[in-house]
Amino acid sequence: MPTLTEKIDSREWTTGEKPTVTMHYTLDGTPDDLTAKMLLLNSTPTEYDGLVRDECTLDPIFVDTTTGQGKWECTVRYVAPENTQPPVGESSFSFDTGGGTQHITQSITTVSKYAPPGKTAPDFKGAVGVTHDNVEGVDITVPVYNFSETHYIDDGDVNKGAYFALTGKTNNAAWKGFAAGEVLFLGASGSKRGSDDWEITFRFAASPNKTGLTVGDIVGIDKKGWEYMWVRYADAEDAVAKAIVKKPVAVYVEKVYEDGDFSTLGIGT
Repeated sequence: MPTLTEKIDSREWTTGEKPTVTMHYTLDGTPDDLTAKMLLLNSTPTEYDGLVRDECTLDPIFVDTTTGQGKWECTVRYVAPENTQPPVGESSFSFDTGGGTQHITQSITTVSKYAPPGKTAPDFKGAVGVTHDNVEGVDITVPVYNFSETHYIDDGDVNKGAYFALTGKTNNAAWKGFAAGEVLFLGASGSKRGSDDWEITFRFAASPNKTGLTVGDIVGIDKKGWEYMWVRYADAEDAVAKAIVKKPVAVYVEKVYEDGDFSTLGIGT
């Protein structure tokens, strides 16, 4: 029956940032290296004093396959475990610029218009998809910058109430390079790591503020990124085309999201 015996004064220590310990053994009773290695693995702990088993080596002292005897010099090395989790205070970031979809009833400009010979196409002042009774508009892709930040936060600094209160709100002041009104907080999700800290992901969407917009004959329109703009139309006569057209007569900019102080998220400004 093979036996494994630790040598006297076998343990060799190194200290510092990456401590190690190496243990030395003698293994008797088998000429087969696979059997010897299996015994070594099964007879030594996978962890020792906070270190983890890293390397096992066997060197033959003698091997006699005729009598089925053998003796091996064995070493087992333990090292500090790798820390795969980011420490508290670290963070990571991700983003995409896939954009969002918005229904518009007004173009930036009418590039061209066509009519039969001898006729003039009515001028709808940029209104899109005009019918007899309505302005149908079109769905377009608009600039939306979606991004998330993952932070590793000490348990005492986690502010779940602020995360809840700010969800669905826009920034009331300049924040991380964005002007007030450009960033919408979409919420946070987190999980606790052990007993002392949390991994929390914060999700945002950014849409640029606009100034000096023009709709039909209406100029000087300002709109923050997450405000909603809509246009009121009325019938008007196009004297050149001799037709009744839908003409923008008013533009409304609506505040549809409350704003909040994003500094209370605790992830910087």
